[in-house]
Amino acid sequence: MAVNFYPKCPAPDLTFGLPAQTDPNALTILLMNQQVPGLQVLKEGRWIAVNPRPNAFVINIGDQLQALSNGRYKSVWHRAVVNADRPRMSVASFLCPCNDVLLRPAAKLVCDGSPAVYRDYTYAEYYSKYSWPLRMGAARNLFFYY
Repeated sequence: MAVNFYPKCPAPDLTFGLPAQTDPNALTILLMNQQVPGLQVLKEGRWIAVNPRPNAFVINIGDQLQALSNGRYKSVWHRAVVNADRPRMSVASFLCPCNDVLLRPAAKLVCDGSPAVYRDYTYAEYYSKYSWPLRMGAARNLFFYY
């Protein structure tokens, strides 16, 4: 779980609350601030604001669900922007596999006409390669393609 605080920012066009990324886990369940929007998703090359809805969570598909679905579901590119006038908070909960579980596309989704897009890997292996670009300040989307 992560509790995110985004203070008000006098120059929101010059900074991000969270740079563009996909989530390394399977699913992210996000509780957004109801009064101050800040989440944006990438759709057809454009950043679209996700407006808060009363009594609702936002569910993001993460990298592991993309791999398990053999690419049928796509991990969501998203970012968080800051607000010039008001601070905001959000709470995110993550559904992650165990570190030593071997991950691969589901067997029923891999057949002669649809080969595996991703090689087998463990979550620990994936996450170690995922977190390095973030520590270096780079946006990332990392998959183990064949």
